[in-house]
Amino acid sequence: MDPAVTVLFLGLLIFLGNILSRFFTLTKIPDVLFLIAIGIIVGPFLGYVSPAEFGVVGPLFTMVTLAIILFEGGLHITIETLKKAITGTTAIIVVSFVVITIICIVTMTSWAGFSLIEACMLGAILGGTSSAVVIPLTRYLNIGTDTKAILALESAISDVLCIVVLLALVNVVKLQKINAGHIIGEFIASFLIAIIIGVVAGIWWSSVYHKLTSIKSIFITMAFVFIVFGFVSLLGFSGAIAALALGLTLGNLNYFKAEKILPSLVDKVTQVELTPVETEFFSQLVSLLKTFFFIYIGISIHFTNMNIIYMGALLTIFIYLARIAIVWFTIPRSIPPSDAAVVAVMEPKGLAAAVLASLPLGAGVAAGQTIQDVTYIVIFFSILACSILIFLLEKTPFTRAYRKLFWMFGKETAVSSEHQK
Repeated sequence: MDPAVTVLFLGLLIFLGNILSRFFTLTKIPDVLFLIAIGIIVGPFLGYVSPAEFGVVGPLFTMVTLAIILFEGGLHITIETLKKAITGTTAIIVVSFVVITIICIVTMTSWAGFSLIEACMLGAILGGTSSAVVIPLTRYLNIGTDTKAILALESAISDVLCIVVLLALVNVVKLQKINAGHIIGEFIASFLIAIIIGVVAGIWWSSVYHKLTSIKSIFITMAFVFIVFGFVSLLGFSGAIAALALGLTLGNLNYFKAEKILPSLVDKVTQVELTPVETEFFSQLVSLLKTFFFIYIGISIHFTNMNIIYMGALLTIFIYLARIAIVWFTIPRSIPPSDAAVVAVMEPKGLAAAVLASLPLGAGVAAGQTIQDVTYIVIFFSILACSILIFLLEKTPFTRAYRKLFWMFGKETAVSSEHQK
């Protein structure tokens, strides 16, 4: 493609991304759906561009997007909300992961001829929800702060679970040996150490940031996010969770006082929060990265094998049906029925799934290419299903029927209100 045409196309995409973002706020139809469609048109349908043309930039871009989205999401989660949401979040993450893995085992072993471990790999890839879809989407929906926190934390923490389990399964294939204790230990270490590093990094950065006034660059905090993300990832832990913890720390500095957490190292340290301009910058950066990432996903989808499309569609249907039962049995009963209905349709796949989908293929797994192709199809269909269901919940009488599925929810809140009266 001619460089001038490429520059023109990039400009049009940025302009279109902002228009679609505004369209999203007005209609509640996720802009990512249109972005994936654009990628499908310029990629698989018209053949203007292919994933191979991105080279190493494609995987690198997904990591950059993941780091920024999780950091920016952490800035908007308060500690009070985190405390309220963590119980429901843990339950929905674990149950959802197990149920989706079982769905993949039953479906793919019987239909696609997958081995048990290949089906488990696909389940690990699809076992979480997409931060790039969920976190921006929750900001435009009329749901409670507790519900937003559950959804945001689910999307972030489930990424770690998916990454650790998939890497462990890949190692099983390479070593031909299963070690459950090693898998559990890896997950706990990846999670806890990443949190500790992210929090300490946030405290340190809030203490020195105001001393860097001579470096007048709005990108300096972004650079620090990349450093933390990359450093933790190189140590073998979750850079994603470290980025989330870093954002959470900087967004809740009243809870993370340096003299309280590191009393032996500091006497009194002045800590400053990010300015409103910087916060808005990260919000706009998320919007920009999201635009290019989901177009990249659309470009990467293959439509040459109809069986792959059928398998992806079937898995998506099973996953969304299972989500209703998962929500019913896991999230707190204090959540209102309308919020529970929203949680029940929040099962989009995206960034983490796209990144992980290439690992089995790279490890020489026999069904690696099929795993990758099915994953991309599920990403597309799951975001499409989420978009349609959110629109129906927001704009049509469908919401009344869907809320009736969760008639038991919200009663604790109602009883509490009555007692207060």
